[in-house]
Amino acid sequence: MSVGIPINRVWPGGAPEPLDDAALTDLYGRPDRPHLRVNFVSSLDGAVSVDGYSAGLSGEPDKRVFGLLRMLCDALLVAAGTLRQEGYRALRLDERRRAWRVEHGLAEYPTLVVVSGSLDLDPAQAAFADAPVRPVVLTRAESEPPPGLTDVADLVRCGADRVDLAVGLGELRRRGHAQVLCEGGPRLLGALTAADLVDELCLTVAPLLAGPGAGRITAGDATPPRPLPLRHVLAAADGVLLLRHARV
Repeated sequence: MSVGIPINRVWPGGAPEPLDDAALTDLYGRPDRPHLRVNFVSSLDGAVSVDGYSAGLSGEPDKRVFGLLRMLCDALLVAAGTLRQEGYRALRLDERRRAWRVEHGLAEYPTLVVVSGSLDLDPAQAAFADAPVRPVVLTRAESEPPPGLTDVADLVRCGADRVDLAVGLGELRRRGHAQVLCEGGPRLLGALTAADLVDELCLTVAPLLAGPGAGRITAGDATPPRPLPLRHVLAAADGVLLLRHARV
């Protein structure tokens, strides 16, 4: 059943009844092939954060879908800078979502995957030290890990000068992580876009103007525009829009 702020489908086939979690799960789903989904929140004027953090843009509807997308994925991909900036904790799910995963033949928890070329990571951060599943770190061939990191995470070396994300995703899929969810940050999205690896973007648009200062959801070198057709539009009662764009 629906709880909290109602979320309705606007397009296609707008429906008057709020969507419960089962309906949202069906809408987002798990594709039947290897798939990279990206999830971001943005202000109306394109800001990726307020006062340096995405939490200033995220309300109850966004957090509801945020948790749902984590439930649906095999692995959660995040850049080291975002892991540090946002203070990621251990990747855990509530009992209901763990039960859904087990019922659908998935591991109880998704695997955290961190992209770090420099290996500037703290093994004592809860994302590593308290992880229910051993995390994976995608890094460069020559990077030296800090003491203790290999005690709490697997290192996957892919690329010489920079992390080769295509090779890294291939290794994740070899390990059985076909459905990957990326939560940023902007430079990681820019690199994934440049490598033409993004299959889907889920974008929450918060109904506020953040003003100048903050960056966009993507950053890095310029790349050719890549079409990503709209699949659905959801609207929450607090004015938040939830957009889903995906390849054909």
